[in-house]
Amino acid sequence: MGVRDPLANPAPLVRRVYAYVAYRIGAGADAEDVTSETFERALRYRDSFDPRRGDAAAWLIGIARRCLADRALRATPTATDVPEEAVASHEGDSLRSIELAGAVATLGERDREIIALRFGADLTVREIANVLELRTNTVEVALHRALARLRNELSEPVEAAPRSRTGPVADSCA
Repeated sequence: MGVRDPLANPAPLVRRVYAYVAYRIGAGADAEDVTSETFERALRYRDSFDPRRGDAAAWLIGIARRCLADRALRATPTATDVPEEAVASHEGDSLRSIELAGAVATLGERDREIIALRFGADLTVREIANVLELRTNTVEVALHRALARLRNELSEPVEAAPRSRTGPVADSCA
């Protein structure tokens, strides 16, 4: 095995990978399956982990991205990527979650991925840059622009719902 076992403390890593996957495809059985597949691949290829290229969380998110891409190739595309969390127990939270998911869905694929990596996987800009093989500055600019587009999308009046902009991404947009 390499210098350091990337899976020595798996509990927080499982939570981060699951949060990222759930942010991309919704919480539930599918997200659990992709998370399991991610860790299965990680166990199989743990000797390839290089701590000089990033931490274990970023390495696992990279594997999760490949699992999601493989899954997308096998599956029929869906109309929207609204997570199950959008159907929360509190009406106000539900409306805000649905509104936010709708706003995120208007973004391009790269922007959705950057938002999911930042707020779903809770990766830093530097970690996102490593995962996407981009320059840190490129990710900072892309994240800033994606958040500006979300801010703009969320500021447009919604006919069926009262206006409120709370939540993890909306708070970051302020």
